[in-house]
Amino acid sequence: MSILTPTVTTQKTFITNPAIPKKRPKEVNTNRKTITVLGAGAWGSALSTLASINDHDLRNWSRRGELELDEAIADADVIVSAISMKGVSDVAVKLKALSISEDTIIVTATKGLEPKTTRTPSQIWQETFPNNPIVVLSGPNLSKEIEAGLPAATVVASKDEAAAIAIQELFSSNCFRVYTNNDPVGTELGGTLKNVIAIGVGICEGLNLGTNAKSALITRALPEIIRIGTHFGGQPETFLGLAGLGDMLATCMSPLSRNHRVGHGLAQGKELKQILEELGSTAEGVNTTYVLIDLANREGIPISISRQIFRVLKGRITPMEAVTTLMERELKAESCDLLDHTDEEG
Repeated sequence: MSILTPTVTTQKTFITNPAIPKKRPKEVNTNRKTITVLGAGAWGSALSTLASINDHDLRNWSRRGELELDEAIADADVIVSAISMKGVSDVAVKLKALSISEDTIIVTATKGLEPKTTRTPSQIWQETFPNNPIVVLSGPNLSKEIEAGLPAATVVASKDEAAAIAIQELFSSNCFRVYTNNDPVGTELGGTLKNVIAIGVGICEGLNLGTNAKSALITRALPEIIRIGTHFGGQPETFLGLAGLGDMLATCMSPLSRNHRVGHGLAQGKELKQILEELGSTAEGVNTTYVLIDLANREGIPISISRQIFRVLKGRITPMEAVTTLMERELKAESCDLLDHTDEEG
């Protein structure tokens, strides 16, 4: 196994919920940084909003924007990648051809796996920029809620502690709490793999299977994610935190989640192609499921739940047949595979 045009940032009404205390008056930022956000989608826009709260010099770049990439990253202290998984390698190569200081911190906020190489976004950035500090940002962060100013928390993880702390301070506000972590592998995989499970929970929702079924699915899926994540070097405790369980709960239980909506649509009998067209944006869990199955087959990792989701996505079985298959597996003790790598698929 082996992360627009320049706009004048206008003040937004960040807090919209009257039950939440209003923001403290903005103080003069004596440690102003130049931040370039790559990607103008919902997540990129949310990250731009968060960065603007602390009065940093903000630039936004997208493929369709008027600002050239070299202008966008010139003298940037921090580059935040919020582009879709399919665009990470291409943009990284383009950035490599430009002049970027080795002191520039690269933050990857993309969740996914590269189809051909199975690399994570941070691996792509680290291999392209081996001398730059790489930070993974991941957590239960639904873009619409962040844009609305609702309280949220996230994790920034890096082997470079100073870089993680710098990004923590950059994004932290009274609406957005940021924690540091020294496990970028686990942080990234937690945020990536939960998208697969969110499709499954969406299927449960679409089939009207009830709260019991959704709770059981999420609980039994967590050991599966831990099994995969620790196999590739993640720390078990990371998957019990914001970037693991926290992100999975937010994505699985919210109708705002694109991956949840994919599962819901499949359960209602829609074709996957139609669902993705209706979304009009990327649902990373679909591609992640395909890559995950390849990884699991190669490494011999049992992933019963993810495998059934894969079969539904491929149209090989119906959503209800997937549920039946999981329910009729061989009976076992719950503790036998909670944190065990040896669970056998039934």
